[in-house]
Amino acid sequence: MACIVGYVLGSIPVSLLVARRHGVDLYRTADGNPGAWNALEQLGWGRAWPAFVGDALKGSLAGALGLALGGIWVGYAAVAAAMVGHAFPAFAHLRGGKSVMTFAGGAVILAPAAGAMALALLALLSCTRGGFALGARVGVFAFPVLQLATAPVGHVIATGALMCLIGARFVFTRRSGHAMSVSDGPPTT
Repeated sequence: MACIVGYVLGSIPVSLLVARRHGVDLYRTADGNPGAWNALEQLGWGRAWPAFVGDALKGSLAGALGLALGGIWVGYAAVAAAMVGHAFPAFAHLRGGKSVMTFAGGAVILAPAAGAMALALLALLSCTRGGFALGARVGVFAFPVLQLATAPVGHVIATGALMCLIGARFVFTRRSGHAMSVSDGPPTT
């Protein structure tokens, strides 16, 4: 049940909806990725923040539901399902983003201590010359190391598996030529 709900939550194309509200079609901009980072590049932080929050919330809600229904391992499975839903959304012709923010939202629920430390890194670097983009990347990549100090090794391995889903999505996108050029249109049914 948690995995089905996780996939459905992940399939909600939050970033696409946020961008369309501002007259931008993410499929036609930059690399064509309909995720929060492309929304940020096109809209700026002031208009793109709901895309970040929405994409993260998909993972958070899935993780919380999984924890409530069956504990930590069901939580991990539900976050994985939300990430797959974000990458291959039923509501957007299976053309989604890379699931980084969905991972981040779920990871904070599954490992709150490591999540708090990763968010502190994000805040610290965002307030310095590194900026938000560097802070977010450092927070995500440092997460398993931070988690290693606060959680059992098995949980860290499960986090690594979630991160492998992101890596696979990057590889799949590059190898298949899945990213669209500016001249390409949205998918047709």
